[in-house]
Amino acid sequence: MESAEGQRGRDGGSQRRSPLDVIMSQIRRKRTASDRKPLGRLLSWSSDRTGIPEDGETEGREERGQSSVAADTTDGERDVGWGRVRVFLQRLGKKADSRSLRLAHCDLTATDLLELATLLQFLPQLEELDVSWNELIGGCLEALTSHLRHVGGIRALKLCGCRLNADDITALGEALGCLPFLESLDLSWNSGVGGGALQGLLGKPPPSLRELHLVSCQLTAADATVLGAMVSALHRLCVLDVSCNPQLTQEVDGGGFRALTSSLCHAASLTTLRLQACGLTADSLEALSGSLHCLPSVRELDLSCNKSLSGGLDRLSLHLAYLTHLESLDLHLCCLTHADLEALIQVLPSLTALTELDVSSNKEAGGVVHSLVSALPLTQMRRLPLNSCSLNAESFTALALAVPYLRSVDVSWCKVVGGRLALLLDALQPSVILELRLSSCDLTTDDLRHLAAVCRRGCLSSLRVLDLSYNGSVDDEGWSSLLAAGGLGSLEDLDLSLRPLTSASCSVWLPMLLCALPRLPALTRLALQRWTIGSQDRQQLSHSLRKRSVMLEWDPPNRDTAVATNQESPEESRPEE
Repeated sequence: MESAEGQRGRDGGSQRRSPLDVIMSQIRRKRTASDRKPLGRLLSWSSDRTGIPEDGETEGREERGQSSVAADTTDGERDVGWGRVRVFLQRLGKKADSRSLRLAHCDLTATDLLELATLLQFLPQLEELDVSWNELIGGCLEALTSHLRHVGGIRALKLCGCRLNADDITALGEALGCLPFLESLDLSWNSGVGGGALQGLLGKPPPSLRELHLVSCQLTAADATVLGAMVSALHRLCVLDVSCNPQLTQEVDGGGFRALTSSLCHAASLTTLRLQACGLTADSLEALSGSLHCLPSVRELDLSCNKSLSGGLDRLSLHLAYLTHLESLDLHLCCLTHADLEALIQVLPSLTALTELDVSSNKEAGGVVHSLVSALPLTQMRRLPLNSCSLNAESFTALALAVPYLRSVDVSWCKVVGGRLALLLDALQPSVILELRLSSCDLTTDDLRHLAAVCRRGCLSSLRVLDLSYNGSVDDEGWSSLLAAGGLGSLEDLDLSLRPLTSASCSVWLPMLLCALPRLPALTRLALQRWTIGSQDRQQLSHSLRKRSVMLEWDPPNRDTAVATNQESPEESRPEE
């Protein structure tokens, strides 16, 4: 009886155990304890580590076995997920990187964005996400933002030029709480950000944010008030770029821009402030000047392309002295008057850290170059562009005093340079200058010969950019002498283009160019627009550059297309002086 009950008990227990356990129990009864483990190796993939469990063993070993299987399963899923990421990126022509996802200009659709969102869970180490210039994802950003919780370590998020609307900005604002380490947010070139949509970000950016870029977002005066409230809460903010928002400075006295400038008092860490093309006026400068004493860390101040501030620079200039660490001041294309420039010259001795000053495209600047140069800390100056400044012979001579220290020299569109280039070149210090821009300077053949002699002496061995475009008065001998000179081993960008609606043959000096190419190992761009080239020479030059991945800019052989190319572009249509 007892044996029968025991047998039933064993049978009942067998019903609760797996078939494999039943088989193993039967085998164990036939084998000694000493040879059970080797048998386990034959019957189980994991028995090398665990062996076959004995009857009556604790459940600890089973739990460890289950956790091991679970870990292996997780690893397998992660491998499969990474494989999906790689396939997705390969389809877009991109390489997989677990820390950086750069998908700008990929023509992403809403479907692509949704697929990308589902893949974020497999990128836990992601630090940079860039989906800029994908206009088709506008209006459906929530598909992506709802998955940002999987990549909480993101430090840089770029969504430029995506046609974002108010709903997108709201969805982004709600998701920013999942990104506690975010340092850079770029929403530039999204017109839908302005007009009230910026309210969706108020109070949402994490305190860690150090850079905020809102270029060309059609921000209004009301948006300036909201932006001011945001800036007040971002005590670590270092870079604020709101360029190309011409409506931002409207209603200065009614709040708006004044509220924004007042908030800068809470941004003591700010190092870069860019207000290019924001419609700044004299009143705007006065509002800004009141906050400069709170910005001792500012190193870059960009007020360029604000023509309406003409005649009002004196409202700001006296306060510039508070910016004791200012290194770069940009005032190009501001229609500065002689009084504006005099006010600027008065404060320059106080800016002891200044290394870059841009007053280019201000015609009045040509008459004060001597005073300007005298007021600057010349030994530390690196950039002083004076292109389109109506330089005269006296101001051109004064510029030569600063040239030995400059890394970039730009006197383009200054006709006085023609026939006087030797004065500038003789002042250069060897291996210092990196950029030399002489576009539309009425250069002569003698100027090119002198430039060739300077190259042979090795004075331009560090030069990376050489712009000699729109100097059609140079003859074949001048171009040949320059190309045969050598001494430009670091050159990356060479522009020899002719003016629009003109043309000339380069058959005489093209062989010199072909021979010079091996001595230009760093070259990445060569511009030869409007030069006519024979079919054989064209093929030879194209073949020589194709092997080196050099971007060649020239007119196509097709006559109709060439005519279209010869039309003057906005960049080329500068006013003559």
